[in-house]
Amino acid sequence: MSDSSPELPAAVLEVWCELQCPDCRAALADLRALRARYGDRLELRLRHFPAEKHQHAFAAAQAAEEALEQGQGWPYIEAVLERVAELDRRGEPFLVEVAGELGLDAEEFDTALIDGRHILIVDADQAEGKAIGVSGTPTYVIGGERLDGSKSQEGLRERIEEIADRLLAGQQDA
Repeated sequence: MSDSSPELPAAVLEVWCELQCPDCRAALADLRALRARYGDRLELRLRHFPAEKHQHAFAAAQAAEEALEQGQGWPYIEAVLERVAELDRRGEPFLVEVAGELGLDAEEFDTALIDGRHILIVDADQAEGKAIGVSGTPTYVIGGERLDGSKSQEGLRERIEEIADRLLAGQQDA
């Protein structure tokens, strides 16, 4: 099989995340390490699972969708997660400010948060997460296996790597 099929990543890691979640912030190092190890062979796919206990989580999920639409999804997600405490304190103005810091269209972010254009995506993710048994964040789904990181991150990256390596080896055999 040749490497000339960029439209299909070899493996997909769904990351059920909430941008106001301290545990998701703690998981950033693992996500960065996975991206460094696999590059484009492992697609990280953000899935939203905002918790009611975090009052800005739903808006942050919508803002992340706007960042994805503007082509800076993961840089935005990481920037917000790095500053969870600031999001706690400042809410939506902080989300718009981060967009501006990254050179995104901050006015469009503000408008997206007001008009709710990304609400359906966030709602659909949350419903799907509940349906497959996601109960906290971060939760990962790869190769049909759900890994719950909301209790502990211990050993999760190694398990994800085992599954990704197996999936990638299977692709080479195809």
